[in-house]
Amino acid sequence: QVQLVESGGGLVQAGGSLRLSCAASGRTFSNYAMGWFRQAPGKEREFVAAISRSGGNTYYADSVKGRFTISRDNAKNTVYLQMKSLKPEDTAVYYCAAERDYGSGYRLFTANKEYDYWGQGTQVTVSS
Repeated sequence: QVQLVESGGGLVQAGGSLRLSCAASGRTFSNYAMGWFRQAPGKEREFVAAISRSGGNTYYADSVKGRFTISRDNAKNTVYLQMKSLKPEDTAVYYCAAERDYGSGYRLFTANKEYDYWGQGTQVTVSS
């Protein structure tokens, strides 16, 4: 089992920045590819960003590309999502997710169903 705990959410004005963190425990963190997803009220959970277990490969949803940056620190068992130039449409509950990667370390997962482990979420609210 992998336990994931997100933090860093909050209320921010449009154009502002936030950094989300997701602390992992229970298994060897560097064996897991990680992802961030978000769910706005009345909408389905959507992919935001993914990072390979090595950290050498990343991928973003078009809606956040150029504004958000995913990174990880395997020594600290933590994945981050740096969010800049926030917009009201970024308002959502943000979730981190983990999936065991048995491959070369550069694999990415972008679909909800590909992830086995999820955090409880952290609320991000962007005011206009």
